[in-house]
Amino acid sequence: MRLSSRTRRRILISLTPMIDVVFIMLIFYMVAGRPTLPDPFEIEPPLSASEGLLDPQELLVVVSADGRLALDGTVMPEDRMKSSVADRLSVSESVQVRLKADAQVQATQVIAVMELLREAGVDQLKLLTVQGSN
Repeated sequence: MRLSSRTRRRILISLTPMIDVVFIMLIFYMVAGRPTLPDPFEIEPPLSASEGLLDPQELLVVVSADGRLALDGTVMPEDRMKSSVADRLSVSESVQVRLKADAQVQATQVIAVMELLREAGVDQLKLLTVQGSN
């Protein structure tokens, strides 16, 4: 059976360049994307007039609306939180701590968590907020 030249051209079209482009895009998005751990519980952060960049090497302490605490995605009580933060700080002095609290948490409770972190050896603390409209 002989194929016409028109049919033969359709068969000879190479998909290799398109596959190469898709593969390069896949690699780019895998390298450029920053996967983050989801919060262990749903929180609504307070609003802020400023914004800052996040460093993935920092510790993340999360305070839920009902007062639960989590360190880097692991829910734990206050005493364990204090010892875990102290252990991480003893390994590397350059570790900074971020505090992400629900907007419904009382300010006194956030201050108590800040004191707990200070007792664990935290010198600098970043309080994470969401930039609000002015």
